[in-house]
Amino acid sequence: MARRFDPALTYDAVVVGSGATGAVAAQTLAEQGLQVLVLEAGPELSAQQALGSEPRNIARRFQHLLAGRHRLQSQHPGYWKNNPDLYIDEQLNPYTTPAEQPFLWTRGRQVGGKSLSWGGITLRLSEREFAQGWPVGHEDLAPHYSALEQQLGVWGHRDGLELLPDGDTQPAAPFTPGEVQLSKTCESLDLPFIASRGFARHRPSRDGPWPRFSAQGGALQAALASGRVTLRSGALVSQLLLNPAQDQTEGVLFIDAATGAIEQASARLVVLCASTIETIRLLLLSRDDHQSGGLIDPQGLLGLGLMDHVSVARFFTLPAQPPAPAGTGLSGAESCFIPNTGEGYGLWCAVQRFDPPSVLQRQPDTALGFLIGHGEVQADGRNRVVLDAQARDAWGLPVPHIAMGWREPEQQLLEQMLERIHTVVDAADGMVRPIEELLHLPLVEPWVRTSAAGSQRPGPPGYYIHELGGVPMGSDPATSLLDGWNRWRGCSNLLVTDGASWPSSGWQSPTLTSMALTRRACLQAGQASH
Repeated sequence: MARRFDPALTYDAVVVGSGATGAVAAQTLAEQGLQVLVLEAGPELSAQQALGSEPRNIARRFQHLLAGRHRLQSQHPGYWKNNPDLYIDEQLNPYTTPAEQPFLWTRGRQVGGKSLSWGGITLRLSEREFAQGWPVGHEDLAPHYSALEQQLGVWGHRDGLELLPDGDTQPAAPFTPGEVQLSKTCESLDLPFIASRGFARHRPSRDGPWPRFSAQGGALQAALASGRVTLRSGALVSQLLLNPAQDQTEGVLFIDAATGAIEQASARLVVLCASTIETIRLLLLSRDDHQSGGLIDPQGLLGLGLMDHVSVARFFTLPAQPPAPAGTGLSGAESCFIPNTGEGYGLWCAVQRFDPPSVLQRQPDTALGFLIGHGEVQADGRNRVVLDAQARDAWGLPVPHIAMGWREPEQQLLEQMLERIHTVVDAADGMVRPIEELLHLPLVEPWVRTSAAGSQRPGPPGYYIHELGGVPMGSDPATSLLDGWNRWRGCSNLLVTDGASWPSSGWQSPTLTSMALTRRACLQAGQASH
């Protein structure tokens, strides 16, 4: 059971954020005997409150949309399958962008963070990706990847692909008949086709009340069970506290979300896992140009090089297939991939995994599928996060101003991904069509036509919810803020281990790698503390 926060205590470590990486940080440090304080900006919910249920979730969605709380986040299809209370109130927590550069920022502010709405795909990065500016390689992260895959029970095959390293996984989900057909097509095109690697759908009888992919179903549960973790919810961290020499952090200031009171937590180690843009904002609020005696950023790199995977999605039909087995569904594990073969992208796909009732299908004698390409984006200093000079959130803190756009390399990658999608579907005798031409969508069709999810155009930056970079790790102090152990240069007891630490994006879903980076960094920091 978590202990109560003691403001008079100097903790061994403070972890900011309780999502996928914050949970791993807390578990890793606690298992080494450290007393750990986890600060989470949002509330602590029961499993029933967090997951919700239909049709009450539907009613909440329309309540939030009518009130203007989720105008932007509702553009993502994940919003429509999860409890909408897992998405932040945009009116209380605004952000700004240039008028010509929209950014769709999806946030989850509660204990567990976005792990509660995560798609649950777990792909390792290969040496190809690590060669692009990383101070670590697959060999450095392999034991941490394996430990997490084993603990969390990830599904997948061992496929023997150099550009997508195998994991320590449980047996993969079987393909549907339509996916078998697509795999044969890919074989004829000399393209790999593999079962996805990740988490299956939540089954309380197997997993307990919390999904395995959530922090509460994995690392956070283990951290709290250690008896060495204090979890304080409703704590908005607003500033790092540094010593007079500005070379060691001594803790953090945070705002009580309910009362607005400012409190202090002292610690010998601070680990930032607040999510990429929130971590950048906290560091900007703590930098010496904003706070006297604050964090030193000698090269002015903080916030530069924001990335998100560029993506494009297409629905399609295949000729009639045998029915999928009973109980077939869609999840991070129950789906497929046509992984990259060196081009810097992969295609996530599924066939016969979300077939609606035949009355809603415009072509009920076909098999419905999708292909979603997501491609790597390199860090570009023009893509950045700064503090807005005027706008404030509900607690009076400056909000992020996010400036990011797709440039020529991303446009070329989009064209390649679209070409590959059409090549695969055409070779399978299928047909690519907009979703509204495949399904009758009463009530929601106007939303589909105008949303980023339903558009035939690429999603804007932020849409894929894989924001990365802005506090890069690296080998060269002139181009990186963190060393090879995720430590802030010049302040070795400050770690940044979430997506903000990435120097390049790769194409793979990033959460597992961020968790592995966190485990590696916190093991090193814990050993150094003894």
